[in-house]
Amino acid sequence: MDQSTNYKVPPVVNRDDGSPRRVGFELEFSGLTLEQVVDTLQVSLGAELQKKTAAEQLLYVDLIGKFNVELDWNYLKRKAAEAKQNGDDEEWIEQLSDVAALLVPVEVVCPPIPVTELAVLDPMISALRLAGAAGTEESLLSAYGVHINPEIPSLDATTLASYLKAFAILQWWLVQANEVDPTRKISPYIDLYSEEYMKQVLSNSSLSMEEIFSDYLAHNGSRNRALDLLPLLAEIDEDRVRNVVDDPKIKARPTFHYRLPDCNIEQPDWSLAIAWNTWWVVEELASRPADLDELGAAFLEADRPILGVNRKNWVAFIDQWLKNHELV
Repeated sequence: MDQSTNYKVPPVVNRDDGSPRRVGFELEFSGLTLEQVVDTLQVSLGAELQKKTAAEQLLYVDLIGKFNVELDWNYLKRKAAEAKQNGDDEEWIEQLSDVAALLVPVEVVCPPIPVTELAVLDPMISALRLAGAAGTEESLLSAYGVHINPEIPSLDATTLASYLKAFAILQWWLVQANEVDPTRKISPYIDLYSEEYMKQVLSNSSLSMEEIFSDYLAHNGSRNRALDLLPLLAEIDEDRVRNVVDDPKIKARPTFHYRLPDCNIEQPDWSLAIAWNTWWVVEELASRPADLDELGAAFLEADRPILGVNRKNWVAFIDQWLKNHELV
């Protein structure tokens, strides 16, 4: 099977209660109006329109779930919702919506899908491409990307710490593996964890939930991280998160919020599998406690006084390690 459409299956496919782990995707792109995107989903997935404003539309696909299609502009979404609620004329908002589509991305928020069934989204991607959707490389103003929201297998400290350590070890390599566009690298939306925080995570052999919360909130008091843990931490203790980060966009849910991949939807050889398969490396490493310990120790040993860890050398080391273990 073509690697561009082959979704790798993670080591853990079920949650601790036995239910299938699910994954949500969010895609940002331009080139199409809201109505064109909705029409494309209706044709490619058999989606049924359930709710509509001039800036946001909800569709349902049998056996998959609800898709939200919206313009990523809070002002317009608010005005459209108010007009709908009050029965006001929406014509001016619809006109503004069409113009806004040239400047702000359309976002498709997909429903959570079982981790073994992700290919059900492929017809949507192909259809949007053929309709004229344009991704990251087409925008000099907006850092369009793909957000991946994989459910965590279990809400315990050991599981969360394993993923956190795996990502800390891999994050520099992931930037290279994803070939992140320069416009997104300089944006504030996908900041990496600081080296100080990485060392703090990797130097602790057994992180407690208290340590995970206190360290993460001290170093990462923002949604703008390549791996945003705030929704997941809010699922565990929402009050504690909101006492530090007062952001209404934080939505508590038992998922990671991985924001690093570009959205290259206009490229004929691109699919969501390419974005997913780089995250899969995190999944795989998180399931290998001995390797986590080995690589964490190697990172700490590579630390140099004042200069820290040489990023280029570490990426090369990790790349070779992954190849040796047949993970790439």
